[in-house]
Amino acid sequence: MAMAIKKYTVSHWIDTLTNLLTRHTSIAPLVILRIAFGAIMFISIIRFIGKGWIEAYYINPVFHFTYYGFDWIRPIGATGMCLIFYVMAIASLLVVFGLFYKWAITIFFLCFTYVELIDKTTYLNHYYFISIVCFLMIFVPAQRYFSFDAWRKPSLKATTIPSYFIFIFKAQLFLIYFFAGISKINGDWLLLAMPLKVWLPVHADMPFIGSLLTQEWVAYVCSWSGLIFDLFIGFILFNRRTVYTGYFFVFVFHAFTALFFQIGMFPYIMMSVTLIFFPDRFHQSIIKGFRALVGKSTLTKAAITFIPSGFQRKSLTVIFSLYFILQVLIPLRYLLYPGPLFWTEEGFRYSWRVMLMEKTGLTFFHVKDGDHGADREVVNAVFLSPLQEKMMSTQPDMILQYAHFLGETYRGNGVKEPVVTVESYVTLNGSTSQPFIDKQVNLLKESESFCHKTWILPFAHPKFARCE
Repeated sequence: MAMAIKKYTVSHWIDTLTNLLTRHTSIAPLVILRIAFGAIMFISIIRFIGKGWIEAYYINPVFHFTYYGFDWIRPIGATGMCLIFYVMAIASLLVVFGLFYKWAITIFFLCFTYVELIDKTTYLNHYYFISIVCFLMIFVPAQRYFSFDAWRKPSLKATTIPSYFIFIFKAQLFLIYFFAGISKINGDWLLLAMPLKVWLPVHADMPFIGSLLTQEWVAYVCSWSGLIFDLFIGFILFNRRTVYTGYFFVFVFHAFTALFFQIGMFPYIMMSVTLIFFPDRFHQSIIKGFRALVGKSTLTKAAITFIPSGFQRKSLTVIFSLYFILQVLIPLRYLLYPGPLFWTEEGFRYSWRVMLMEKTGLTFFHVKDGDHGADREVVNAVFLSPLQEKMMSTQPDMILQYAHFLGETYRGNGVKEPVVTVESYVTLNGSTSQPFIDKQVNLLKESESFCHKTWILPFAHPKFARCE
């Protein structure tokens, strides 16, 4: 009897969830997402071009830190890289106006992801977020209303869509915030208020609040507030009765991060994308305002429903299911590795761990010809940009990759059997500087893989948490 009740209960919840995801809802939130996201991307690309970052990050460096498995991805020269960014700018505008939408969002996704795969020195959580939002937007019918595509081809027009097209973006945002909260449950963040205890006093010269930022208790309040916000904001946004309150906290939180930390467009991206949680009438009112600006103030009265074909539904079910399984598993892969996560950084990327550590390092590479040849210390500035050297000095996979590059370079310069070792010292969240890499290991004999790197020395500072 108990088993029958349990089976019925599970079946009931599955049926309820299925009905919730397949019922039809207004397309307006998807349209506003398309417009807001495309506009933010256009501003971001123009900003990137204007700051000269194409040259600094992708043209000037003589060496690039590629991702494991993507070593074949390389810059395509100065003209090619500039062209890529101009194409992205045009594609983002086409997304805003819903003109050739499917082509535009697909091209933007491919170009943006290609650029990000060139060099992991520039990795940021929000760049990864942009890529996955673009990926999801390829499969949604965001061009079927209030778009040039719907104007050119009226048969495309739809005012209602299955609600799962909107739910996937809500679910993605929920996972981002929730995993960001989980990652803050560590001793450094909660018990030591690190790294905020180091970062906030830097802004002591700010008017009105500068003196407060030097107070230790403020760092603790901010640390605990950040944890509570990330853990619970997804639940608050999903509740229709508290969604506006939740968005107020979203706005304040990201406005705070934009004010105190140099993290580019990320706060504004999150503010705009999180609007997807708002009720249909909110988005419909925005569209009505847009239509009034162009001289057409009435909305379509008759509902036009978009119903994907059976093949489309099955394909989307597989794609979205696999996608969200990966979105849950990838942030948890760090559990497969020994040692403190923030020290080894094995499983750190793509896990929504945002601004959780202050980590700096000094790294000296030595090259010898065989075991008994003359020792040559490498001048890293000859091969790396200042940003590349800074990022490489604290990340073992980049240290290994650079060592192999040095081996190839010196072999080409006449060193027959190069031996590359590294003397590295790193400080993490205020700890004393300590050896990071085993300097006895010839890194040319080590290869990159998903396995644990045994040549990373243990983090030995009893005062600080393991940060797991």
